[in-house]
Amino acid sequence: MPRLTSSPPHIRFFFPFFSYIPCVVFLCFLSHAAESQIQDQELQVLSKLRQSWQAPSSLDHWVASDSSSHCAWPEIKCQEGSITELNLVDLNINYSIPPFICDLKNLTKLDLSYNNIPGEFPTVLYNCSKLVYLDLSQNYFKGPIPPDIDCMANLQVLILAANSFSFDVPASVARLRRLRILHLYMSEYNGTYPEEIFGLSDLEELRLEYNKKFVPSQLTQNFTVLKKLRLFSMAQTNLYGGIPKTVSDMEALEHLNLGINPLTGEIPGSIFALRNLSDLYVYETNVSESIPQAVSAANLRVIDLSLNNLMGNIPEVFGQLKNLYCLNLEFNQLSGGIPEGIASLPALSDIRLSNNNLSGTIPPDFGKFSPLRRFEVAFNNLTGALPKQLCHGGTLFGLATMDNNLSAELPESLGNCSTLLEVMLNNNGFTGNVPGGLWMSQNLTALLLSGNGLTGELPKELSPNLTRIDLSNNKFFGKIPSTLSSWRNLVEFDASNNLLSGTVPAELTVLPSLTMLLLGQNKLSGNLPTDIISWKSLTTLNLSHNKISGPIPSKIGLLPVLTLLDLSDNQLSGLIPPEFGQLNLNGLNLSSNRLRGPIPAKLENAAYDTSFLNNPGLCASNPFMRINVCNAQSHRSSKTNLTLIVILAIAAAICVLLVVLFKSKASRKNRDRFDSTPKLTSFQSLNFTESNILSGLKEHNVIGSGGSGKVYRIMVNPSGEAVAVKRISNNQKLDEELEKQFVSEVEILGNIKHRHIVKLLCSISCENSKLLVYEYMENSSLDQWLHKKKRSSPIPGVTNNMILDWPKRLQIAIGAAKGLCYMHNDLRPPIIHRDVKSSNILLDSEFNAKIADFGLARMLAKPGEAVTMSAVAGSHGYLAPEYARMARANEKIDVYSFGVVLLELTTGREATDGEEGMGLADWTFNHIQRGKPISDVIDEEIKGSSYLDEIIKVFELGISCTATQPSDRPTMKEVERVLSKRGHSQENIRWVLPST
Repeated sequence: MPRLTSSPPHIRFFFPFFSYIPCVVFLCFLSHAAESQIQDQELQVLSKLRQSWQAPSSLDHWVASDSSSHCAWPEIKCQEGSITELNLVDLNINYSIPPFICDLKNLTKLDLSYNNIPGEFPTVLYNCSKLVYLDLSQNYFKGPIPPDIDCMANLQVLILAANSFSFDVPASVARLRRLRILHLYMSEYNGTYPEEIFGLSDLEELRLEYNKKFVPSQLTQNFTVLKKLRLFSMAQTNLYGGIPKTVSDMEALEHLNLGINPLTGEIPGSIFALRNLSDLYVYETNVSESIPQAVSAANLRVIDLSLNNLMGNIPEVFGQLKNLYCLNLEFNQLSGGIPEGIASLPALSDIRLSNNNLSGTIPPDFGKFSPLRRFEVAFNNLTGALPKQLCHGGTLFGLATMDNNLSAELPESLGNCSTLLEVMLNNNGFTGNVPGGLWMSQNLTALLLSGNGLTGELPKELSPNLTRIDLSNNKFFGKIPSTLSSWRNLVEFDASNNLLSGTVPAELTVLPSLTMLLLGQNKLSGNLPTDIISWKSLTTLNLSHNKISGPIPSKIGLLPVLTLLDLSDNQLSGLIPPEFGQLNLNGLNLSSNRLRGPIPAKLENAAYDTSFLNNPGLCASNPFMRINVCNAQSHRSSKTNLTLIVILAIAAAICVLLVVLFKSKASRKNRDRFDSTPKLTSFQSLNFTESNILSGLKEHNVIGSGGSGKVYRIMVNPSGEAVAVKRISNNQKLDEELEKQFVSEVEILGNIKHRHIVKLLCSISCENSKLLVYEYMENSSLDQWLHKKKRSSPIPGVTNNMILDWPKRLQIAIGAAKGLCYMHNDLRPPIIHRDVKSSNILLDSEFNAKIADFGLARMLAKPGEAVTMSAVAGSHGYLAPEYARMARANEKIDVYSFGVVLLELTTGREATDGEEGMGLADWTFNHIQRGKPISDVIDEEIKGSSYLDEIIKVFELGISCTATQPSDRPTMKEVERVLSKRGHSQENIRWVLPST
């Protein structure tokens, strides 16, 4: 029998492995088959989704392909071949969420933000059992959050912000125990929120801000559980009372925003000070000062407590917040000094302490240890010097210290700060010279140094971007340099009340952009330059209280937009040029000179009765002017004149008596019309009373009317000062919409101070009427100047055949753009106007544009975030397509409306007058698309000017602003920058024409 031998070792080793190969292959086959089946099912779901949403173009690539899996599509993420995330952001989805979306069995994240999805909260998502992350923000959901939302027990992220959810935030939200992020900001909640939210121990972000309809409440006293919370924001949520000390229990807090609330009391220093003291045992009494820093709130980066009613001192412990980046305490009632430690914080970049009652000196180390970008301490009672190293980090762009009691010389380091955009140091006590480099800071646009004791000579060169310089009320001396012809972009130049000498140089007259030149109260002498034809944009010229001699140049009378002229208290001689009769002046003063001869006949009216005093050689044919009567010998004898004077005096007395009786009767009538105790709320210093306003609400004072009521022009004092009064009224009690418009206008304009936004002086509330009292705008609204058929409306001092030339139109466009830019970029929160149009752009006596009518304005949470409206409101022809279609509003709807205004300025047409049944925006765009010349649509009144290239570029900018897609439109900041540079270089306009 043969002997059996064992297999070789290597055979024995591999035999088991080979025996498993069929099993492995079989299992791989099954796994692949299962994965393929899952992918087929998911593809079917995606296909149904696309069909259900009627295939938005952004999902055209959702088509099955042999070359790639749907897991490679940009909106989708997969794990192990199955969909776990759908990121469908800003895809213009207009339809509700279908229930079969939960057939994606492994879906853990669903982001549908920035779409147009309507309806109530989608409870169909309850079937997405693995959902952990849900973002439905920036849509059109409305109604209540369902009380059974806690069915979605696995949720860790719930973002429902910027919708129209209303009623209460239900207590069931607080039963989602795994939540890490909860965003409910900017909706229409008109009830309460559950305090149990503050018991969610895993929360890292809690945002409830900009829900101003919340029932007024106090901050909870218990934050003990929120050990992980990094971001906490309840700005503008009707919080009242004090800030509880227990806020310090949020140990991980990085961002705290409680701004725009009526919070009162002091800022408790313990909020941000010591923690975990139970773990700290100190044996000695002389504890080192370094110990508190070691246990301080080291995580805080942003503190915003602005626009409250907080009092007391800024806590010293703020100086221990080593990671603090932004400290905003502006618009409170804080007092005391600025803690020294704050200046040494290594991360501090943005500090805003304006509009408080702070005193003492500014700590000198600001800027030394951190790269400051924004330093604002205006409108306080601060003393001492400005810190020397504010721009040490080379990033400072905003510096505002106006209206304090600061002194000493300006730091030389400011002359090396090339990043500065605006420097506002006015109304202090600074002395010495201005640092030489500051004049030439390459990005500087505004330099306000008025109301100080600064000295030195004016520079020979300026930054090319400077448009506004205010040096008034200082001690600058020497001649105005002849090299100032290089100051090409200067728009406003105020050097009044200084010690300037020499002549007014001829080179000053070649600045094409100059709108305001104020050189009064200096020591200027010699003759005025005669060739001033470049001053086509000049609206204000004040050379008073100097020693200027010689004749008045006749070409001043040819300046097309001059509205205010003051040459008083000089040594001017000769005749008043007859060309002055062509001016349309709101203010004229030629008094106290050596002028002679008759005044131009068109200036013989009561508006100028004090304009020619103390010129013995002047005369007028009108005996009621306060100067000599021309050819007096031909008049009646002095006896006859005396008789006439007596008769006139008696007649005047009778008129005064009748006026008094009439006013008394009207006052009683007005009191009958208003409830007995009308409430006046002032926002500015007033030189009139409510009775002045109420007695002026007469039909002959009406200057306009709109959907909400009439507008009156009312004289409030004997000197002729007028105000504009908008009366929002109804036969019955004010309806809800009118009440909303009144409240919106008061809330917004009451807190805004900007030279290109109309100033709200006060409001008066009565039972069936609401009165808004504004500064009076002498030149009415832009539409009355642009559109021929509206020119029959009376504008004081304006004839129907007057036109608005291009420099003035451009000035108006720039001013309006600056106002909107301020609303969008500089206010916190930003504001969208929602009704920008030419009739809401008002013009003062100098044709400065001011944005008006804020009844429809809304606040945003932050730039770029949309506000969901319950209804579309605005004006036909100006509505952005996405707003008109879906009631969705952010800053880009204002950009669209402003683009229409630019088209009005360049074409002269109205917003609805585009021919072929189209609005102006669509019609002009079609005109360009058809290849027709732009010059064909330019307004004939400006078409023949030398500015045609510039007009065309502004027209193109208007086309860009009215692009159909919001993302294709520039921002207002970009628009303002392009307009301010006048489009001289094609590089300045990035958005010439939208793509077809």
